[in-house]
Amino acid sequence: MPSLVRLLTHPETRRPGPPPVSVDLRKVVLWGMAAWGVALVVTGILALTGTLRWTAAAVCASGLALGGLGLLWERRHR
Repeated sequence: MPSLVRLLTHPETRRPGPPPVSVDLRKVVLWGMAAWGVALVVTGILALTGTLRWTAAAVCASGLALGGLGLLWERRHR
């Protein structure tokens, strides 16, 4: 087995990396948006009762908005 120094100085002696896995990014983004949506509902209820500040709900809304941008990006780069 080659030493670590040899592997770092001569990368051609390493084994090739595995091929990338094909993943449906739309499903990943939608699951993330669902999680942000649940968090938005929970933080919204807690903010209405005065237990939590509205900034937490704003963070969740930002997560939903960024997820929407992620869906648009995924659609263009399909």
